[in-house]
Amino acid sequence: MIEMHDVWKTYADGTVALQAVNVVIDRNEFVYVVGPSGAGKSTFMKLIYREEVPTKGQLSVNGFNIGKLKQRKIPYVRRNIGVIFQDYRLLPKLSAFENIAFAMEVIESPRRLIKRRTMEVLDLVGLKHKAASLPAQLSGGEQQRVAIARAIVNNPAVIVADEPTGNLDPETSSGIMKLLEEINFRGTTIVMATHNKEIVNSLRKRVLAIENGLIVRDQQRGEYGYEV
Repeated sequence: MIEMHDVWKTYADGTVALQAVNVVIDRNEFVYVVGPSGAGKSTFMKLIYREEVPTKGQLSVNGFNIGKLKQRKIPYVRRNIGVIFQDYRLLPKLSAFENIAFAMEVIESPRRLIKRRTMEVLDLVGLKHKAASLPAQLSGGEQQRVAIARAIVNNPAVIVADEPTGNLDPETSSGIMKLLEEINFRGTTIVMATHNKEIVNSLRKRVLAIENGLIVRDQQRGEYGYEV
């Protein structure tokens, strides 16, 4: 599913964000990525969805060699990877339905399928009744649910979630995590970067801890392990 072998990432200014990373994430796993700010978590996540490419080493996602991927192949890789951001990144002038449908339109899905599938995922995230609402008319938790629906609408094999509860209160965060667990239960691999100690310690999953660009801990049913 996701394999990193001796992966390094050095930026143009000389910053070494990741070094000698060796990780295998199997299909249907749920993995937390934790560590101090600036440790390399965001770079780790961006490599998976090909926002960045490794400076050295081999990275494969769903059988694609990310480092050697031709430009024309990138859209095919990203069809199988859903991304959820902390700041939602919804298009402000589009309704909840239209924001989700847009993800299917860009891959030229049939119109009838777009309508059916978009309503299915709105129902899954509990927002069927808010289909016509603009992002400004939704709460933060509702916007994040729309973002999750957009990420899963094309049935991706992998969800990359970068601090998906970072802007949410504890109760709303709990609802988002239950939703992500349900998506994982349905067969989607989830890789989630987080600073939320309570979530990691209460919903025990595999934990990858990154410090100074190195993976220093890889635990099944792990704990957060840092003071907040």
